[in-house]
Amino acid sequence: MKVDGVFSGGGMKALAFIGALEELEEQGYHFSRLAGTSAGSILASMTAAGYTSEELKEKLKSLSFESLVDLPTAERLFPYSKWLLLYFRMGLYKGNRLECTIEKWLEEKGVRTFADLPSGSLKIVCSDLSIGRIIVIPDDLKRVYGIDPATFSVAKAVRMSSGLPYFFIPIKIHGKNGKSLIVDGGVLSNFPIWIWEGKEGRRKRPIIGLKLSDPPSQLPAQKIRNAIQMFHALFKTMQQAHDARYISHSKSKDIIFISVQGYDTTDFHLSNQEKEDLMKIGRVHAAEFLKRWTK
Repeated sequence: MKVDGVFSGGGMKALAFIGALEELEEQGYHFSRLAGTSAGSILASMTAAGYTSEELKEKLKSLSFESLVDLPTAERLFPYSKWLLLYFRMGLYKGNRLECTIEKWLEEKGVRTFADLPSGSLKIVCSDLSIGRIIVIPDDLKRVYGIDPATFSVAKAVRMSSGLPYFFIPIKIHGKNGKSLIVDGGVLSNFPIWIWEGKEGRRKRPIIGLKLSDPPSQLPAQKIRNAIQMFHALFKTMQQAHDARYISHSKSKDIIFISVQGYDTTDFHLSNQEKEDLMKIGRVHAAEFLKRWTK
């Protein structure tokens, strides 16, 4: 059965999506179109390029995630300059290795730019802080920045969408209105299920969403005792606020909510067993979802 898919953000926890994809594949579901934010954009782009869950599992299980975190040269030479560089560069890590890795994997499937994918088959969500709006790539490239989508790197779009604020240095794009600062799509829409819905909620085909959280009615209250906890709570609230409008009771039935307690978004030190455990969690939630899902 052909469906459209949406992947939420969630950093390292997105490994759970691979287990969910494995279950969906075995039960005969195939994605015609895919959308994703942040880490979800990685899985969306790889799946759109033709990777199976088994291939994704092999790629990510053998990858050292620590190798994706690349320090700016100045910090390698002067370790204590980290916080000064954060002030000026607006991020701790460059993210070049992440982009290069995604680029290499996509090229193995013959995908470099959006011209190499079926038209409309992949949508990647980013946040443009300079103009204060959600950006959907490739749709907004021409209209907002004057960039031809056919020449734009899919890996670059994924890197832009995965630019966790303060963690990765933001990407800068020069467009019609000057320079724009692009960060993680999760800042404005961490779960863009709205992408595949037309006017009055019309859908071309069934949609399956994969979201790394509990259902909205079960989200735990956030405990805030200091400024750092307040910042985390602020970021989570921003992520959830926009998308909460679209996750009504009727839409919740189309979402695989994957609860991944005990794992951190930026935990790049996961063991192979922890990676495997995350994938198993995703598979279990997908199997439970498909038992009750009504198309």
